[in-house]
Amino acid sequence: MSARFQLADRLEPLRSNVFADMDRAKARARAAGLEIIDLSLGSSDLPAPDAVLEAIGQSLSDSSTHGYLLFHGTQAFRQAAAQWYERKFGIAVNPETEVLQLIGSQEGTGHLPLAVLNPGDFALLQDPGYPSHAGGVYLAGGQVYTMPLRADNHFLPVFAEIPAAVLAQARLMVLSYPHNPTTATASLAFFQEAVAFCQQHQLVLAHDFPYPDMVFDATDIPPSVLQADPDKTVSIEFFTMSKSYNMGGFRVGYAIGNAEIISALRRVKAAIDFNQYLGILNGAIVALSGAQDSIRVSVDTFRQRRDVFVAALHQIGWQVALPNIALYVWAKLPERWSENSIGFCQALVEKTGVAASPGAGFGKFGEGYVRFALVHPPTVLEEAVRRIAQVL
Repeated sequence: MSARFQLADRLEPLRSNVFADMDRAKARARAAGLEIIDLSLGSSDLPAPDAVLEAIGQSLSDSSTHGYLLFHGTQAFRQAAAQWYERKFGIAVNPETEVLQLIGSQEGTGHLPLAVLNPGDFALLQDPGYPSHAGGVYLAGGQVYTMPLRADNHFLPVFAEIPAAVLAQARLMVLSYPHNPTTATASLAFFQEAVAFCQQHQLVLAHDFPYPDMVFDATDIPPSVLQADPDKTVSIEFFTMSKSYNMGGFRVGYAIGNAEIISALRRVKAAIDFNQYLGILNGAIVALSGAQDSIRVSVDTFRQRRDVFVAALHQIGWQVALPNIALYVWAKLPERWSENSIGFCQALVEKTGVAASPGAGFGKFGEGYVRFALVHPPTVLEEAVRRIAQVL
């Protein structure tokens, strides 16, 4: 007997998701008896710092941490986040009005459209881009206008290409540099251009910023959007503990920026969830406030993996560029697969057990590429390349 109900139309654009699709392909490969080498998900395999785990462990036996956590209970975390930001980027931050704790930064980027878009409004998103950026817009009843990122423009959008009719209906622009999946970086001058453009067209500028520490050149810290908008006129930035501190499963991050936007996002958050467990925030405070040596160890580990993986690909005849940020390799597919990245990734996992993310899953302009996440030791990455050679 069929169900007598109808699901919301807003779910239709969410029917396909690159990570969910690859998860199903991995399940089929496991069922066929293949050993999976999963390079499809950017979830670090490295441990969180010992001091962080110790702080969380001590909190577990403190029953005062076990209850619901409202906004004012996150004060110590917000203060630590503001101080971290001021040390790193030199911009003063008010932890009471300009910082909001999040259950991972994806919660913030996913919910922000509910705070700034009315049904039918446009959001300007990068293509290729992170899938949750579009998902939040669709759930808010908004429309997506994609800004193409092309290799010949260093994977930066060209704002002059956005049609006037779209701009008249647009309320939000989302950027993310260092960029996932392309690994591109952006200069402070680019962000200054983006801020001026958003000020001119009265757009909220959201910057998804998971990778500020994950660069191989320690002297070249990626700029924050707030360095281009120090008065926080239009900008909000999202940071996660997942990459810098290997705390992906702990689901903790924060938003920082324009007080009015932060307040609006806080109202959305209050209607949907409470905050993260206080014990985890205690660990996050230690991470933000303590020595940052673990970050350099992680970056050096990923540097070694990058060098081994790229060299191995070159040895089998796949010439890929050497990325300057940790965790990913964005590889242009050989001609045979240049218009079928999904087919390549499905064939790869089903024939060899190696899972990667198809570029088309990140948007139309991601077609012709594949993203590998360097979340295994060098010996496993070399084995993955040996298997990749079977499909190439």
